[in-house]
Amino acid sequence: MDKFITSGRRKTAVARAQMSVGTGSILINKRPLENYFTVATDRFEVMLPFETTSTTGQYDVVINVNGGGVSGQADAVKLAIAKALVEANAEYKTLLKAKGLMTRDSRMVERKKPGQKKARKRFQFSKR
Repeated sequence: MDKFITSGRRKTAVARAQMSVGTGSILINKRPLENYFTVATDRFEVMLPFETTSTTGQYDVVINVNGGGVSGQADAVKLAIAKALVEANAEYKTLLKAKGLMTRDSRMVERKKPGQKKARKRFQFSKR
């Protein structure tokens, strides 16, 4: 039995996925998908690569994810699963790429600058 190991990243979240042929169980940090991502939109994001390639229920996935927030982790998991599906079958790459699932979203939080309140917000200006 082949095991496909990939990783996905988004913001500061990093997901490491191990995918193998199976019954369709998805474990994230040793918890089922429904328990880990309680919001329906996050679960939809995670399942999107499987629905795009019509492989729902064909692979077992074990994922370790850390860092970032809930939506960042969901996007990191989505990318890791998409990469694993391409490793399993290279024909899926065109389908996934067309939906934009093979691209790492490079947007990060801008750093705070010295002499300012936040990254772009200044302290209140006083003329007198």
